Amino acid sequence: MITIAEIEAAADRARGVVRRTPLLSSPVLDEIAGRPVFVKAEALQHTGSFKFRGAWSALSAMDDTTRARGVVAYSSGNHAQGVARAAQLMGVPAVILMPADAPALKIENTRAMGAEVVLYDRAGGESREELGETLQAERTLTLVRPYDDPMVIAGQGTCGLEIAEQAAALGVTQATVLTCCGGGGLTGGIATALAAKAPGLHVRPVEPEGFDDMARSLRRGEIVRNDGPEVGLCDAILTPAPGNLTFPIARALCGPGLVVSDAETKAAMRHAAARLKLVLEPGGAVALAAALFHGDMLDPGPVIATLSGGNVDPDLFAAILTAG
Repeated sequence: MITIAEIEAAADRARGVVRRTPLLSSPVLDEIAGRPVFVKAEALQHTGSFKFRGAWSALSAMDDTTRARGVVAYSSGNHAQGVARAAQLMGVPAVILMPADAPALKIENTRAMGAEVVLYDRAGGESREELGETLQAERTLTLVRPYDDPMVIAGQGTCGLEIAEQAAALGVTQATVLTCCGGGGLTGGIATALAAKAPGLHVRPVEPEGFDDMARSLRRGEIVRNDGPEVGLCDAILTPAPGNLTFPIARALCGPGLVVSDAETKAAMRHAAARLKLVLEPGGAVALAAALFHGDMLDPGPVIATLSGGNVDPDLFAAILTAG
């Protein structure tokens, strides 16, 4: 398990580079949820998601020789863009494996930041892990995993440090913190930071229906995998299983997982656009969906929801808004 010292060190390396995102609220969202709702707007982070935090942390922690050889990463889009941008800022090569069915916007943005993009057939069952390890060996690159990497988790934990400070400034000392959860890097990082800095803020991970591997794993007390291909509305958080590093953190520090439907996720996206003027991708809206529509499963009191990303395909976003 990572330590608060590692998260604070990541925050030091991030100073002046990683954006401090706001903690926002809306009286209409409070009314819908029946309680105070605050949202951590990570969709406003560089590259449009929290993933830039972990990418910068991982690359900035490398020694100069290792970093200069370049990095490789695999991602459906947000980690890809985070690593590509961090590598671009540091002037080092980046090779990114992305599923061919990833949103076109994410693929285009990753290429625009100077990364070499290699597409693979996610729906057909190609393994990004195997492909990534092959590229790593062939080109002597350093693999930056999307969540199961200590320095990536530490970088995501800087979001938790900010939540602790911002909640304290608002006088919020007891709250449920809902995290959009795929492999668990954001969840584990925030939970570690809050356990040290704001123990009255308790983390619960949120996932989409059909991809609730973290929730099922927490119930079982061991890692449980999802069945079938990683294809669905919430592409950014569709992972086969919690990470070997992230799951022990969640088991030790988090409450039970929550699961939301695609319809609830789309409604949360519409509310974020109407009430907060924020563009969210589906995977970045599941925590807000849980805050708005699953209050009966939460402890009394305020809720803080992470809005983890905003890299949605424009046509999909328009269709979701229109359907509402």
